Parts: sequence; C-alpha cells; structure tokens
Amino acid sequence: MYGGVAAFGLTFVSGLLLSQQLWLRLIGGLFLCYLGVRTFTSLPPENGAATSGRGLLGAYVSTFLLTLANPTTILSFTAIFAGFGIVGQVRDYGSSALLVLGVFLGSALWWLILSGVIGMLRSRVSRRGLLWVNRAAGLTIGGMGMLSLASLFV
Repeated sequence: MYGGVAAFGLTFVSGLLLSQQLWLRLIGGLFLCYLGVRTFTSLPPENGAATSGRGLLGAYVSTFLLTLANPTTILSFTAIFAGFGIVGQVRDYGSSALLVLGVFLGSALWWLILSGVIGMLRSRVSRRGLLWVNRAAGLTIGGMGMLSLASLFV
C-alpha cells in the first residue's frame, strides 16, 4: 500500500501523513517503547503457542493491518525511491504499477525466506536462547521507540 502511495505520488495521502508526523512519531514512539519493555520482560512459553484458529486469512488481515499501522513506511519508500532516482523517472501509471509489483514481490520473497528459515530453526532454539532473542528484540524495539521520540526534539 505504502509502496503504491510513494510510486503513484499520491501527494494528498503522503501530505496528510507528513502533516501529522508529530503525533504519529509521538504515539508510535511511545507504543514501541511499551512493546520493547513487554518483549524484553516476556518469558518464552514452556510449550509452543496455541493457535487461535483464525486461519490464513485472519493471519493475513492482522499482519496487513499491523503493517499499515506503521506510517513511517511511506517515508522509507519515498526516501528509497528518491535515493535510487526513481521519483522523477516514473512518468506513467504502467511504470508505477510495475514498480509497485516489484516492491510487492520483493517483500513477499523476503517474508517467505524469513518465515522458512525461522521454521527450520524453530526446533533447534532452546528456551534460554528464546529468552535472549526476546531481550535483544526488546532492546531493539525499545531503541527504535526512543529514536522516534528523540526525533521530536531534533
């Protein structure tokens, strides 16, 4: 979605997100700090997590909405497109659609590789190892939240 916004140059949507970036950074930074603390202090379960039975569609929708909740993604895509000099090069809807398709396929491939590797390594990681993964992830997520909050003062 955000790749499409950046590629098609929907200035209204990107302008709206940019005009509200103070609140988005504040709320997003606070949420990331909260999530970082929760992740850092959480203990890995004794057994694997029980599935909620939402199925693939439920998992897709929840992941999609979680991804859309990160408005800084539009800024990332805009910066990446500008860095590669794509912003002025895409002049028609066909080129924009091809660019969005490339972003979609690249993202899908990344998630397939990531989930495949995690699936293969899942049984090899001990509970203690998962505790350290939680700690590292919590510090990383909390650090991103702190950076987001610090960016309000710069």
